[in-house]
Amino acid sequence: MTEQQLEVQPAAVTVAPSPPPNRFAALTPRRVLHAIGPGNLSLIGALAVIVAIFGSLNDGYLDPKNLAGIGDAVTVFGLLAVVQTVVIICGALDISVGSQAGVASVISAMAFTATSGNAVLGVLAAIGVGVLLGAVNGLIIVYGRVNPVIATLATLAAYKGLAQLISGGKAQGFVLDNDVFIFLARGKIAGLPVPVLILAIVALSVHVLLKYTDIGRNIYAIGGNDTAARLSGININKYLIAVFVLAGVVAAIAGIILTARTGSGQPVSGSEGLELKAITAAALGGCALKGGKGTVGGTLLAVVLLGALDNGLNVVGVNTFWQNVAQGALLVAAVVIQQRRSGERAVGLPT
Repeated sequence: MTEQQLEVQPAAVTVAPSPPPNRFAALTPRRVLHAIGPGNLSLIGALAVIVAIFGSLNDGYLDPKNLAGIGDAVTVFGLLAVVQTVVIICGALDISVGSQAGVASVISAMAFTATSGNAVLGVLAAIGVGVLLGAVNGLIIVYGRVNPVIATLATLAAYKGLAQLISGGKAQGFVLDNDVFIFLARGKIAGLPVPVLILAIVALSVHVLLKYTDIGRNIYAIGGNDTAARLSGININKYLIAVFVLAGVVAAIAGIILTARTGSGQPVSGSEGLELKAITAAALGGCALKGGKGTVGGTLLAVVLLGALDNGLNVVGVNTFWQNVAQGALLVAAVVIQQRRSGERAVGLPT
C-alpha cells in the first residue's frame, strides 16, 4: 500500500454554536459604578440625603403632587443649564442666558398680541430673537476678541435693558386665554407635564450631539485644548458662534415657557438669577469651568438636586433669601472639588 493509501483522514468535528453573550453578567458593581461615574454617584447620594431630611421634616414633601411640582419648577433653568453645559465644555461661559430668556419672553407675548393672538408667530419670533442675541454674543467674542465672561457679562446688562426698553419695564400681553400657551404651561402628554417633556427632548438632543457626533467630539476638543484643535483643522470661530447661537435658541425656548407659565411676557422678574442657577447646576454636574469636560446627565442630576433643595426650603418655611446663600455655597463647593481633583496648585499657596 502506498503512503497516500495509509493516510488517515481526520474525522469531521461538529462545533456547537456558542451561546449569545450575557450582557447582564458583565454588569458587575464596579462596572456599574464606573458607568455612573463618581461625580454623579455623589450627586445621587446628596439628593437622597436631601429627600430624606426634608421628607422627615414635612410629610407633604414626598407627596406625588409636590414631587411633580419640583420637576415642573426646574424646567426653565434646567433648559439653560443643559445648554450652559455645551458652552462650558467648549471652553466658554454665557452669563447672559437669563437676560436672553427675558427678551424672548417679552417678544413672544408682544408678537402674540400684535398678530391678533397668533401663538405660533409669537413662538417663532421669540426663537428668531434668540438666534440673533446668541449670534451677537458669538460675534463679539470671536471678532471682537473679547473674553466670553466679559462679553456675556456686558450683554447680560444690555439684554436686560433691552427687555425693559421694549416692554416699558412691565409685563406685556396676556396669553392665558390661548390654547397653545395653556398647553405649553399646563398640558400633559402620557401623564408628564409638557415643560418637563420639552426639557427631556432638549437634553436628549444635546446628549446625542455631544456623545455620538463629530460636532460633539470637536466641541470637547476645543474646550480641552484649543491650540491642538486648531492645528487639527477645526474651525474654532465657527464652532464658538454656533454654540452661542444654540444657547440663544434654548434660552428663547425657556423664555417662551416662562411666558406661558406666568401668562405674560416678563422682562426681568421671571428671568432674574437664572444664569447663576444654570452655571451652578453645570458646575455641580461635573463640568470643568476650563472646558473639555462635562455631561448632560450630570447637569440634569444637579438640576434636580437644586430643585429638591429649593422646594424643601420652601416646604419647611425657610426664608427664600437662604436659597441664594445655598446656591452660592454649592457653586463654591463644586469649584473647590474640581480644583482638588485636578491636582493644580491653589492660588497663593506654595508648591
